[in-house]
Amino acid sequence: MRRSNLSLVLSHLRDAGPRSRARIASDTGLNKATVSSLVAELIERGLVGEGEVQRVGSVGRPGQTVELAPAGVVGVGVEVNADFVDVTALDLTHDTVLSRRTPADMRALGEAGSIALVVRCLDDALTALEATGCTVVGVTVAVPALVDSSRGRVALAPNLGWSGTALADQLDLALVAHGVHVAVDNDANLGAIAEHAVGVGRDVDDLVYLAGEVGVGCGVIVGGQLVRGASGFTGEIGHAPLNHRLEVCGCGRVGCWETQVGLEVLLTGCATGPDDPVLDSDADIDARLAEILRRAADGDQATLDTLERVGIALGLGASVLVNIVNPRALVLGGYFAVLAHHLRPYVVHTLLERVVAPDAGGAEVRTSELGFTAASRGGAVVALQGVFADPTRVPALAGA
Repeated sequence: MRRSNLSLVLSHLRDAGPRSRARIASDTGLNKATVSSLVAELIERGLVGEGEVQRVGSVGRPGQTVELAPAGVVGVGVEVNADFVDVTALDLTHDTVLSRRTPADMRALGEAGSIALVVRCLDDALTALEATGCTVVGVTVAVPALVDSSRGRVALAPNLGWSGTALADQLDLALVAHGVHVAVDNDANLGAIAEHAVGVGRDVDDLVYLAGEVGVGCGVIVGGQLVRGASGFTGEIGHAPLNHRLEVCGCGRVGCWETQVGLEVLLTGCATGPDDPVLDSDADIDARLAEILRRAADGDQATLDTLERVGIALGLGASVLVNIVNPRALVLGGYFAVLAHHLRPYVVHTLLERVVAPDAGGAEVRTSELGFTAASRGGAVVALQGVFADPTRVPALAGA
């Protein structure tokens, strides 16, 4: 019962913001003495702290608010993609404590080399966090793949060349000195969780998140809950057979939507030749996309034509999702967000043409503000969920 009440108070502070003890008691239905005891324990564990003094009316003692403690307890998210490894650490308030991206050609490294790079990136990040006194409560790794999240296994990651990879077990073993548990999930699922928790989808409970990277995936949230499907493999929209030209996809099949709107299609279409810097996988993706934006601003016709083709194809695939799910928000993430100024008009126009319901069923096309950190942020959010569910996972501070 006490553990449940600790969770209730901590989660209420996350959702409602700083509150006085009396207000927490009123909001949760707990008595004031119980709330005072619970808050004292949460303070001992470094999860909450005293906030500002509040005076209600002109009579009586002022009350002091209680708020989530920043910086001390953190969750870590990692995105493993074909072109980079991104590590993000968030505290209980979802503020960023650490953010690092390492460009790399993961397919060239192979499975073993890629996992070794992930280990190095994580080891460096965890060491840096521990040096500042942070308590890391978990790590969640995002992979563009079919993921058996219950076992932490990557069933199939076509754009990485992985299959049947026991990723969580390998990372747990390699990082045992840090004493953290590693979970694994699909990148688009975690991107959707991030948008719903800390992004442009905070105000809606029905959304579709489209991740535009080398692969294309979607995360679907209905009624505030992530939709996983019978085996946890929902969201593989990138491999829907929507390309009538039957081009070969990285998964080995032909006609996948990814062959029309994947990042490589965009980069290749905008490139002037094989040595064009936008094709340099060792360069940071933000820099390459900035070059495409510059070319578009300069009126480069090949770039503008490519953006039009991708935008129309993006709208066509998105219309299928909107017809099926009827979300309140369609969130463009990854490179779709970076180039949204050029892509979004085509998407909106196509949705209005192709969605059966009037006004695209009320779906609003929104641009992610999380960039290429959405999946890693979502991973950090998930890592922190365990603390909100059971605050006793975090030991009391020394001397508390």
